[in-house]
Amino acid sequence: MDNDFSKPQRESAFGIIIMGAHTMLKIGRATFFLFVIAFVKMSSTSFTYLILGIAAIIIFSFIFAYLWYLKFTFFLDKEKQEFVVNKGIFNRDQVIIQLDKIQQVNINQNILQKIIGVYGLKIDTAGAHGEELSIKAIDETSAYNLKEHLLNRKTEVKAESEIEQENYATEEAPFLRISNRTLFKVGLTSNYGQSLALLAAFFYTVIYEGRQLLDAFKINKDEIQSTVTGMLTIVTVFILIACLLVVLLLINLVRTFYKYFELEISEHKNALLLSSGLIAKKNTLLSPNKVQITKYSQNYFQKKLNMLNISLKQAHFGQSKKGHEMQGNTLEIPGCNPAERDKLLKMILGDKPLKGKSFIPDWRFLNLPIFFKLVLPVAIFLIFAFNIPELKPFTGIAIPYFLIGVIMIYISYRRHRISVNQDFIIKKSGIWDISNEIINPNKIQAITTFQYPWHKGVDVGHLSLHTAAGQIHFKYGNYTEIKKLVNYWLYQIESKHEDWM
Repeated sequence: MDNDFSKPQRESAFGIIIMGAHTMLKIGRATFFLFVIAFVKMSSTSFTYLILGIAAIIIFSFIFAYLWYLKFTFFLDKEKQEFVVNKGIFNRDQVIIQLDKIQQVNINQNILQKIIGVYGLKIDTAGAHGEELSIKAIDETSAYNLKEHLLNRKTEVKAESEIEQENYATEEAPFLRISNRTLFKVGLTSNYGQSLALLAAFFYTVIYEGRQLLDAFKINKDEIQSTVTGMLTIVTVFILIACLLVVLLLINLVRTFYKYFELEISEHKNALLLSSGLIAKKNTLLSPNKVQITKYSQNYFQKKLNMLNISLKQAHFGQSKKGHEMQGNTLEIPGCNPAERDKLLKMILGDKPLKGKSFIPDWRFLNLPIFFKLVLPVAIFLIFAFNIPELKPFTGIAIPYFLIGVIMIYISYRRHRISVNQDFIIKKSGIWDISNEIINPNKIQAITTFQYPWHKGVDVGHLSLHTAAGQIHFKYGNYTEIKKLVNYWLYQIESKHEDWM
Protein backbone atom coordinates (compact mmCIF):
# COMPACT_ATOMS: atom_id res chain seq x y z
CA MET A 1 0.00 0.00 0.00
CA ASP A 2 1.27 3.48 -0.89
CA ASN A 3 2.39 5.42 2.19
CA ASP A 4 1.73 8.82 0.61
CA PHE A 5 -1.45 9.38 2.60
CA SER A 6 -2.14 12.69 0.84
CA LYS A 7 -3.58 10.69 -2.07
CA PRO A 8 -6.90 8.80 -1.75
CA GLN A 9 -6.29 5.08 -1.34
CA ARG A 10 -8.18 1.92 -0.52
CA GLU A 11 -7.73 -0.69 2.14
CA SER A 12 -5.74 -3.82 1.39
CA ALA A 13 -7.57 -6.15 -1.01
CA PHE A 14 -7.60 -8.68 1.83
CA GLY A 15 -10.20 -6.40 3.39
CA ILE A 16 -12.75 -8.09 1.12
CA ILE A 17 -12.22 -11.31 3.07
CA ILE A 18 -12.35 -9.50 6.44
CA MET A 19 -15.50 -7.56 5.56
CA GLY A 20 -17.17 -10.63 4.01
CA ALA A 21 -16.51 -12.71 7.12
CA HIS A 22 -17.74 -9.87 9.34
CA THR A 23 -20.99 -9.59 7.35
CA MET A 24 -21.54 -13.38 7.43
CA LEU A 25 -20.99 -13.39 11.19
CA LYS A 26 -23.59 -10.66 11.74
CA ILE A 27 -26.17 -12.43 9.56
CA GLY A 28 -25.33 -15.78 11.16
CA ARG A 29 -25.88 -14.45 14.67
CA ALA A 30 -29.26 -13.02 13.72
CA THR A 31 -30.52 -16.14 11.91
CA PHE A 32 -28.74 -19.05 13.63
CA PHE A 33 -31.70 -20.38 15.61
CA LEU A 34 -34.05 -19.79 12.68
CA PHE A 35 -31.87 -22.11 10.60
CA VAL A 36 -31.79 -24.68 13.42
CA ILE A 37 -35.58 -24.67 13.71
CA ALA A 38 -35.97 -24.83 9.94
CA PHE A 39 -33.51 -27.75 9.83
CA VAL A 40 -35.53 -29.65 12.46
CA LYS A 41 -38.97 -29.02 10.99
CA MET A 42 -38.28 -29.23 7.26
CA SER A 43 -38.60 -32.43 5.29
CA SER A 44 -35.60 -34.14 3.74
CA THR A 45 -36.62 -32.93 0.27
CA SER A 46 -36.31 -29.30 1.43
CA PHE A 47 -32.77 -29.73 2.74
CA THR A 48 -31.41 -28.51 -0.60
CA TYR A 49 -33.19 -25.19 -0.13
CA LEU A 50 -31.52 -24.76 3.25
CA ILE A 51 -28.08 -25.29 1.71
CA LEU A 52 -28.94 -22.87 -1.09
CA GLY A 53 -30.02 -20.29 1.51
CA ILE A 54 -26.67 -20.57 3.32
CA ALA A 55 -24.82 -20.31 0.00
CA ALA A 56 -26.85 -17.21 -0.88
CA ILE A 57 -25.83 -15.55 2.41
CA ILE A 58 -22.16 -16.30 1.71
CA ILE A 59 -22.37 -14.91 -1.83
CA PHE A 60 -24.27 -11.82 -0.67
CA SER A 61 -21.71 -11.19 2.09
CA PHE A 62 -18.76 -11.20 -0.29
CA ILE A 63 -20.53 -9.12 -2.96
CA PHE A 64 -21.30 -6.56 -0.24
CA ALA A 65 -17.68 -6.72 0.97
CA TYR A 66 -16.33 -6.19 -2.57
CA LEU A 67 -18.57 -3.15 -3.15
CA TRP A 68 -17.56 -1.76 0.23
CA TYR A 69 -13.88 -2.22 -0.69
CA LEU A 70 -14.37 -0.31 -3.96
CA LYS A 71 -16.17 2.60 -2.31
CA PHE A 72 -14.04 2.92 0.85
CA THR A 73 -11.15 5.40 0.45
CA PHE A 74 -9.17 7.57 2.83
CA PHE A 75 -6.52 10.27 2.68
CA LEU A 76 -4.77 12.89 4.80
CA ASP A 77 -5.32 16.55 3.91
CA LYS A 78 -2.07 18.14 5.10
CA GLU A 79 -3.11 21.73 4.49
CA LYS A 80 -6.36 21.53 6.47
CA GLN A 81 -4.92 19.02 8.96
CA GLU A 82 -7.84 16.67 8.38
CA PHE A 83 -8.25 12.95 7.81
CA VAL A 84 -10.95 12.32 5.20
CA VAL A 85 -12.79 9.03 4.66
CA ASN A 86 -15.29 8.33 1.89
CA LYS A 87 -17.50 5.29 2.39
CA GLY A 88 -20.91 3.83 1.66
CA ILE A 89 -22.30 1.70 -1.17
CA PHE A 90 -25.66 3.28 -1.95
CA ASN A 91 -25.59 6.29 0.36
CA ARG A 92 -22.19 7.91 0.07
CA ASP A 93 -20.80 9.38 3.30
CA GLN A 94 -17.76 11.55 3.81
CA VAL A 95 -16.29 11.61 7.31
CA ILE A 96 -13.87 14.45 8.03
CA ILE A 97 -11.83 14.19 11.22
CA GLN A 98 -9.72 17.08 12.45
CA LEU A 99 -6.35 15.82 13.62
CA ASP A 100 -6.49 17.78 16.88
CA LYS A 101 -9.74 15.93 17.76
CA ILE A 102 -8.11 12.50 17.55
CA GLN A 103 -7.64 11.08 21.03
CA GLN A 104 -6.09 7.73 20.25
CA VAL A 105 -5.38 5.37 17.40
CA ASN A 106 -5.72 1.62 18.03
CA ILE A 107 -4.01 -1.00 15.91
CA ASN A 108 -5.71 -4.37 16.40
CA GLN A 109 -5.29 -7.83 14.95
CA ASN A 110 -7.88 -10.57 15.40
CA ILE A 111 -7.46 -14.24 14.45
CA LEU A 112 -8.53 -13.84 10.82
CA GLN A 113 -6.35 -10.75 10.38
CA LYS A 114 -3.39 -12.67 11.81
CA ILE A 115 -3.91 -15.52 9.35
CA ILE A 116 -4.18 -13.14 6.39
CA GLY A 117 -1.37 -10.88 7.60
CA VAL A 118 -3.15 -7.51 7.91
CA TYR A 119 -4.10 -5.18 10.75
CA GLY A 120 -7.19 -3.23 11.73
CA LEU A 121 -6.85 0.46 12.60
CA LYS A 122 -9.47 2.32 14.64
CA ILE A 123 -9.52 6.09 15.14
CA ASP A 124 -11.20 7.33 18.29
CA THR A 125 -12.16 11.00 18.34
CA ALA A 126 -13.69 13.63 20.57
CA GLY A 127 -15.81 15.02 17.78
CA ALA A 128 -19.29 16.43 18.02
CA HIS A 129 -20.82 12.97 17.71
CA GLY A 130 -18.06 10.90 19.27
CA GLU A 131 -17.12 9.33 15.92
CA GLU A 132 -15.26 6.07 15.76
CA LEU A 133 -13.78 5.14 12.41
CA SER A 134 -12.13 1.84 11.53
CA ILE A 135 -10.00 0.57 8.67
CA LYS A 136 -10.38 -3.19 8.63
CA ALA A 137 -7.39 -4.23 6.52
CA ILE A 138 -4.08 -2.39 6.28
CA ASP A 139 -0.50 -3.72 6.22
CA GLU A 140 1.66 -3.33 9.31
CA THR A 141 4.06 -0.66 7.98
CA SER A 142 1.25 1.52 6.66
CA ALA A 143 -0.75 1.10 9.88
CA TYR A 144 2.05 2.36 12.11
CA ASN A 145 3.05 5.11 9.69
CA LEU A 146 -0.54 6.34 9.44
CA LYS A 147 -0.82 6.30 13.22
CA GLU A 148 2.29 8.49 13.44
CA HIS A 149 0.86 11.02 10.99
CA LEU A 150 -2.54 11.16 12.69
CA LEU A 151 -1.29 11.62 16.24
CA ASN A 152 1.73 13.82 15.55
CA ARG A 153 -0.07 16.02 13.01
CA LYS A 154 2.63 15.75 10.36
CA THR A 155 2.60 18.44 7.73
CA GLU A 156 4.87 16.47 5.46
CA VAL A 157 4.84 12.80 4.65
CA LYS A 158 8.22 11.33 5.45
CA ALA A 159 9.88 8.51 3.63
CA GLU A 160 9.32 5.08 5.06
CA SER A 161 12.99 4.69 6.01
CA GLU A 162 12.93 8.02 7.91
CA ILE A 163 9.87 7.02 9.93
CA GLU A 164 11.34 3.61 10.78
CA GLN A 165 14.59 5.26 11.95
CA GLU A 166 12.64 7.81 13.99
CA ASN A 167 10.50 5.11 15.60
CA TYR A 168 13.58 3.06 16.42
CA ALA A 169 15.35 6.05 17.93
CA THR A 170 12.47 7.08 20.17
CA GLU A 171 11.15 3.67 21.14
CA GLU A 172 11.75 2.86 24.78
CA ALA A 173 11.52 -0.30 26.79
CA PRO A 174 8.21 -0.74 28.61
CA PHE A 175 8.25 0.75 32.10
CA LEU A 176 5.22 -1.31 33.17
CA ARG A 177 4.53 -4.98 32.46
CA ILE A 178 1.66 -6.93 33.97
CA SER A 179 2.68 -10.56 34.57
CA ASN A 180 0.40 -13.58 34.18
CA ARG A 181 0.53 -14.09 37.94
CA THR A 182 -0.75 -10.55 38.50
CA LEU A 183 -3.51 -11.05 35.90
CA PHE A 184 -4.57 -14.18 37.77
CA LYS A 185 -4.90 -12.11 40.95
CA VAL A 186 -6.85 -9.43 39.06
CA GLY A 187 -9.25 -12.05 37.69
CA LEU A 188 -9.92 -13.35 41.20
CA THR A 189 -10.43 -9.97 42.88
CA SER A 190 -12.24 -7.64 40.46
CA ASN A 191 -14.99 -7.15 37.85
CA TYR A 192 -17.52 -9.46 39.53
CA GLY A 193 -20.41 -7.28 38.40
CA GLN A 194 -19.47 -7.44 34.71
CA SER A 195 -18.95 -11.20 34.86
CA LEU A 196 -22.28 -11.69 36.64
CA ALA A 197 -24.06 -9.61 33.98
CA LEU A 198 -22.37 -11.65 31.24
CA LEU A 199 -23.43 -14.89 32.95
CA ALA A 200 -27.02 -13.66 33.36
CA ALA A 201 -27.16 -12.68 29.68
CA PHE A 202 -25.86 -16.11 28.72
CA PHE A 203 -28.48 -17.94 30.83
CA TYR A 204 -31.25 -15.71 29.49
CA THR A 205 -30.20 -16.48 25.90
CA VAL A 206 -29.97 -20.22 26.61
CA ILE A 207 -33.41 -20.32 28.28
CA TYR A 208 -35.08 -18.24 25.57
CA GLU A 209 -33.57 -20.12 22.67
CA GLY A 210 -34.07 -23.43 24.50
CA ARG A 211 -37.81 -22.79 24.60
CA GLN A 212 -37.75 -22.17 20.86
CA LEU A 213 -35.99 -25.50 20.31
CA LEU A 214 -38.44 -27.34 22.62
CA ASP A 215 -41.29 -25.99 20.51
CA ALA A 216 -39.47 -27.06 17.36
CA PHE A 217 -38.92 -30.61 18.65
CA LYS A 218 -42.45 -30.67 20.15
CA ILE A 219 -41.17 -31.66 23.60
CA ASN A 220 -43.50 -31.36 26.59
CA LYS A 221 -42.16 -28.49 28.69
CA ASP A 222 -44.30 -29.43 31.71
CA GLU A 223 -42.51 -32.78 32.03
CA ILE A 224 -39.10 -31.10 31.98
CA GLN A 225 -40.23 -28.52 34.55
CA SER A 226 -41.55 -31.19 36.94
CA THR A 227 -38.33 -33.19 36.60
CA VAL A 228 -36.17 -30.15 37.39
CA THR A 229 -38.38 -29.20 40.35
CA GLY A 230 -38.04 -32.71 41.78
CA MET A 231 -34.25 -32.50 41.61
CA LEU A 232 -34.07 -29.20 43.52
CA THR A 233 -33.28 -30.14 47.11
CA ILE A 234 -31.33 -28.12 49.66
CA VAL A 235 -28.15 -30.01 48.80
CA THR A 236 -28.51 -29.43 45.07
CA VAL A 237 -29.23 -25.72 45.65
CA PHE A 238 -25.94 -25.34 47.54
CA ILE A 239 -24.12 -27.29 44.85
CA LEU A 240 -25.62 -25.05 42.18
CA ILE A 241 -24.55 -21.93 44.11
CA ALA A 242 -21.01 -23.30 44.46
CA CYS A 243 -20.91 -24.13 40.75
CA LEU A 244 -22.19 -20.65 39.93
CA LEU A 245 -19.38 -19.05 41.95
CA VAL A 246 -16.78 -21.24 40.24
CA VAL A 247 -18.20 -20.38 36.81
CA LEU A 248 -18.20 -16.67 37.77
CA LEU A 249 -14.52 -16.82 38.72
CA LEU A 250 -13.65 -18.71 35.54
CA ILE A 251 -15.46 -16.14 33.39
CA ASN A 252 -13.62 -13.38 35.22
CA LEU A 253 -10.26 -15.05 34.64
CA VAL A 254 -10.94 -15.72 30.96
CA ARG A 255 -12.09 -12.13 30.37
CA THR A 256 -9.05 -10.73 32.18
CA PHE A 257 -6.50 -12.84 30.29
CA TYR A 258 -8.25 -12.31 26.95
CA LYS A 259 -8.20 -8.53 27.29
CA TYR A 260 -5.01 -7.79 29.24
CA PHE A 261 -2.62 -10.63 28.33
CA GLU A 262 0.98 -9.33 28.03
CA LEU A 263 -0.09 -5.80 28.95
CA GLU A 264 2.85 -3.44 28.47
CA ILE A 265 3.08 0.35 28.73
CA SER A 266 5.98 2.36 27.37
CA GLU A 267 6.71 6.02 26.72
CA HIS A 268 6.71 6.89 23.03
CA LYS A 269 7.30 10.46 21.80
CA ASN A 270 5.72 12.12 24.85
CA ALA A 271 2.81 9.68 24.63
CA LEU A 272 1.91 6.36 26.20
CA LEU A 273 1.93 3.20 24.10
CA LEU A 274 -0.31 0.46 25.53
CA SER A 275 -0.17 -3.05 24.12
CA SER A 276 -2.25 -6.04 25.25
CA GLY A 277 -4.48 -8.90 24.13
CA LEU A 278 -4.42 -12.69 24.00
CA ILE A 279 -6.00 -13.44 20.63
CA ALA A 280 -6.83 -9.96 19.32
CA LYS A 281 -3.70 -7.90 19.94
CA LYS A 282 -4.38 -4.22 20.57
CA ASN A 283 -1.91 -1.33 20.44
CA THR A 284 -3.03 2.09 21.63
CA LEU A 285 -1.05 5.32 21.48
CA LEU A 286 -2.42 7.81 24.00
CA SER A 287 -1.48 11.44 24.49
CA PRO A 288 -1.51 12.32 28.23
CA ASN A 289 -3.13 15.73 27.68
CA LYS A 290 -6.18 13.94 26.20
CA VAL A 291 -6.93 12.30 29.56
CA GLN A 292 -9.71 14.16 31.39
CA ILE A 293 -10.20 12.05 34.53
CA THR A 294 -7.61 9.75 36.06
CA LYS A 295 -8.99 7.15 38.45
CA TYR A 296 -7.49 4.38 40.57
CA SER A 297 -9.46 1.92 42.68
CA GLN A 298 -8.76 -0.85 45.16
CA ASN A 299 -10.81 -3.29 47.20
CA TYR A 300 -9.95 -5.16 50.41
CA PHE A 301 -8.35 -8.19 48.74
CA GLN A 302 -6.38 -6.06 46.28
CA LYS A 303 -5.06 -3.98 49.17
CA LYS A 304 -3.77 -7.13 50.85
CA LEU A 305 -2.12 -8.17 47.56
CA ASN A 306 -0.56 -4.69 47.11
CA MET A 307 -2.26 -4.03 43.77
CA LEU A 308 -4.84 -1.66 42.28
CA ASN A 309 -6.58 -0.79 39.01
CA ILE A 310 -6.17 2.44 37.04
CA SER A 311 -8.67 3.98 34.58
CA LEU A 312 -7.87 6.78 32.14
CA LYS A 313 -11.03 8.53 30.95
CA GLN A 314 -10.94 10.50 27.73
CA ALA A 315 -13.34 12.96 26.17
CA HIS A 316 -16.49 12.21 24.25
CA PHE A 317 -18.76 15.19 24.22
CA GLY A 318 -22.00 15.88 22.40
CA GLN A 319 -24.96 13.54 22.11
CA SER A 320 -25.49 10.11 20.71
CA LYS A 321 -28.15 9.27 18.16
CA LYS A 322 -30.59 8.49 20.97
CA GLY A 323 -30.04 11.91 22.54
CA HIS A 324 -28.13 10.68 25.59
CA GLU A 325 -25.01 12.44 26.78
CA MET A 326 -21.95 10.50 25.68
CA GLN A 327 -19.28 9.57 28.18
CA GLY A 328 -15.57 9.34 27.63
CA ASN A 329 -13.52 6.43 26.39
CA THR A 330 -11.85 4.58 29.22
CA LEU A 331 -8.52 2.75 29.16
CA GLU A 332 -8.15 0.21 31.95
CA ILE A 333 -4.75 -0.72 33.45
CA PRO A 334 -5.25 -3.49 36.05
CA GLY A 335 -2.81 -4.97 38.54
CA CYS A 336 -0.49 -2.00 39.17
CA ASN A 337 1.45 -1.69 42.40
CA PRO A 338 1.62 1.69 44.22
CA ALA A 339 5.04 2.57 42.74
CA GLU A 340 3.81 1.91 39.19
CA ARG A 341 0.66 3.91 39.93
CA ASP A 342 2.70 6.91 41.08
CA LYS A 343 4.93 6.80 38.00
CA LEU A 344 1.94 6.55 35.68
CA LEU A 345 0.08 9.36 37.46
CA LYS A 346 3.17 11.56 37.19
CA MET A 347 3.34 10.94 33.43
CA ILE A 348 -0.37 11.69 32.94
CA LEU A 349 -0.78 14.59 35.36
CA GLY A 350 2.73 16.07 35.29
CA ASP A 351 3.25 15.48 39.01
CA LYS A 352 2.27 13.09 41.76
CA PRO A 353 -1.12 14.26 43.11
CA LEU A 354 -1.02 15.14 46.79
CA LYS A 355 -4.15 15.49 48.86
CA GLY A 356 -4.92 19.00 50.06
CA LYS A 357 -7.76 20.29 52.21
CA SER A 358 -10.48 17.66 52.59
CA PHE A 359 -14.22 18.36 52.61
CA ILE A 360 -16.68 15.89 54.11
CA PRO A 361 -20.46 15.53 53.64
CA ASP A 362 -23.07 16.37 56.23
CA TRP A 363 -24.79 13.53 58.12
CA ARG A 364 -27.93 14.25 56.09
CA PHE A 365 -26.15 12.29 53.33
CA LEU A 366 -27.71 9.22 55.04
CA ASN A 367 -31.36 10.32 55.09
CA LEU A 368 -32.66 9.88 51.53
CA PRO A 369 -30.75 6.66 50.69
CA ILE A 370 -31.96 4.99 53.89
CA PHE A 371 -35.55 6.05 53.28
CA PHE A 372 -35.85 5.26 49.55
CA LYS A 373 -33.56 2.21 49.41
CA LEU A 374 -34.41 0.59 52.74
CA VAL A 375 -37.39 1.91 54.70
CA LEU A 376 -39.78 2.28 51.76
CA PRO A 377 -38.95 -1.09 50.04
CA VAL A 378 -39.11 -2.99 53.36
CA ALA A 379 -42.44 -1.35 54.26
CA ILE A 380 -43.95 -2.24 50.87
CA PHE A 381 -42.64 -5.81 51.13
CA LEU A 382 -44.08 -6.29 54.63
CA ILE A 383 -47.48 -4.96 53.56
CA PHE A 384 -47.61 -7.50 50.75
CA ALA A 385 -46.16 -10.27 52.94
CA PHE A 386 -48.81 -9.91 55.65
CA ASN A 387 -51.59 -9.94 53.05
CA ILE A 388 -50.26 -12.73 50.81
CA PRO A 389 -49.82 -16.06 52.65
CA GLU A 390 -47.18 -17.30 50.17
CA LEU A 391 -44.86 -14.40 51.08
CA LYS A 392 -45.32 -14.55 54.87
CA PRO A 393 -42.56 -17.16 55.51
CA PHE A 394 -40.03 -14.78 53.92
CA THR A 395 -40.66 -11.80 56.19
CA GLY A 396 -37.49 -12.58 58.17
CA ILE A 397 -35.41 -11.58 55.14
CA ALA A 398 -36.37 -7.94 55.74
CA ILE A 399 -34.23 -7.68 58.90
CA PRO A 400 -30.82 -8.69 57.40
CA TYR A 401 -31.65 -6.71 54.24
CA PHE A 402 -32.25 -3.57 56.32
CA LEU A 403 -29.16 -4.03 58.52
CA ILE A 404 -26.80 -4.77 55.63
CA GLY A 405 -28.23 -1.81 53.71
CA VAL A 406 -27.65 0.57 56.62
CA ILE A 407 -24.05 -0.61 56.97
CA MET A 408 -23.37 -0.16 53.24
CA ILE A 409 -24.89 3.33 53.12
CA TYR A 410 -22.89 4.33 56.22
CA ILE A 411 -19.65 3.06 54.63
CA SER A 412 -20.51 5.05 51.50
CA TYR A 413 -20.99 8.15 53.66
CA ARG A 414 -17.65 7.63 55.44
CA ARG A 415 -15.78 7.24 52.13
CA HIS A 416 -17.43 10.18 50.36
CA ARG A 417 -14.77 12.89 50.38
CA ILE A 418 -13.27 15.57 48.13
CA SER A 419 -9.71 16.84 48.52
CA VAL A 420 -8.55 20.12 46.93
CA ASN A 421 -5.15 21.70 46.43
CA GLN A 422 -3.75 24.20 43.93
CA ASP A 423 -3.16 21.65 41.16
CA PHE A 424 -5.55 18.75 41.74
CA ILE A 425 -9.07 17.82 42.76
CA ILE A 426 -9.40 14.31 44.21
CA LYS A 427 -12.82 12.72 44.78
CA LYS A 428 -12.89 9.61 46.96
CA SER A 429 -15.90 7.27 47.06
CA GLY A 430 -17.03 3.65 47.11
CA ILE A 431 -18.20 0.84 49.36
CA TRP A 432 -16.26 -2.26 48.32
CA ASP A 433 -14.06 -0.83 45.56
CA ILE A 434 -12.62 2.41 46.95
CA SER A 435 -11.92 4.79 44.08
CA ASN A 436 -10.02 8.07 43.79
CA GLU A 437 -10.90 10.28 40.80
CA ILE A 438 -8.35 12.96 39.96
CA ILE A 439 -8.72 15.97 37.67
CA ASN A 440 -6.80 19.17 37.03
CA PRO A 441 -8.88 22.36 37.44
CA ASN A 442 -8.26 23.28 33.77
CA LYS A 443 -10.19 20.15 32.71
CA ILE A 444 -13.41 21.58 34.20
CA GLN A 445 -15.84 22.71 31.51
CA ALA A 446 -18.80 23.64 33.72
CA ILE A 447 -19.70 23.74 37.41
CA THR A 448 -23.16 23.16 38.85
CA THR A 449 -24.24 23.78 42.44
CA PHE A 450 -27.71 23.35 43.94
CA GLN A 451 -29.62 23.00 47.20
CA TYR A 452 -32.82 21.29 48.20
CA PRO A 453 -35.24 23.89 49.63
CA TRP A 454 -35.27 22.20 53.02
CA HIS A 455 -31.45 22.35 53.23
CA LYS A 456 -31.07 26.12 52.87
CA GLY A 457 -31.48 26.70 56.60
CA VAL A 458 -28.73 24.20 57.47
CA ASP A 459 -26.33 25.40 54.69
CA VAL A 460 -26.07 22.04 52.90
CA GLY A 461 -25.69 21.72 49.13
CA HIS A 462 -24.34 19.71 46.22
CA LEU A 463 -21.54 20.20 43.70
CA SER A 464 -21.07 18.77 40.17
CA LEU A 465 -17.89 19.24 38.14
CA HIS A 466 -18.55 18.69 34.43
CA THR A 467 -15.69 17.46 32.23
CA ALA A 468 -15.55 16.16 28.67
CA ALA A 469 -15.33 12.61 30.08
CA GLY A 470 -18.20 12.78 32.57
CA GLN A 471 -19.06 14.36 35.89
CA ILE A 472 -17.69 14.30 39.42
CA HIS A 473 -20.26 14.80 42.18
CA PHE A 474 -19.80 15.89 45.78
CA LYS A 475 -23.06 15.66 47.72
CA TYR A 476 -24.32 17.16 50.98
CA GLY A 477 -21.33 19.42 51.58
CA ASN A 478 -21.20 22.75 53.39
CA TYR A 479 -22.74 25.09 50.81
CA THR A 480 -20.72 28.15 51.87
CA GLU A 481 -17.47 26.19 51.38
CA ILE A 482 -18.72 24.85 48.04
CA LYS A 483 -19.33 28.38 46.73
CA LYS A 484 -15.82 29.41 47.82
CA LEU A 485 -14.37 26.42 45.95
CA VAL A 486 -16.34 27.33 42.81
CA ASN A 487 -14.98 30.90 42.88
CA TYR A 488 -11.45 29.60 43.40
CA TRP A 489 -11.67 27.16 40.44
CA LEU A 490 -13.19 29.80 38.17
CA TYR A 491 -10.34 32.15 39.05
CA GLN A 492 -7.79 29.40 38.26
CA ILE A 493 -9.39 28.63 34.89
CA GLU A 494 -9.61 32.29 33.84
CA SER A 495 -6.13 33.30 35.04
CA LYS A 496 -4.06 30.35 33.71
CA HIS A 497 -5.62 30.00 30.23
CA GLU A 498 -4.57 26.34 29.96
CA ASP A 499 -5.97 24.03 27.29
CA TRP A 500 -8.26 21.24 28.45
CA MET A 501 -7.00 18.90 25.70
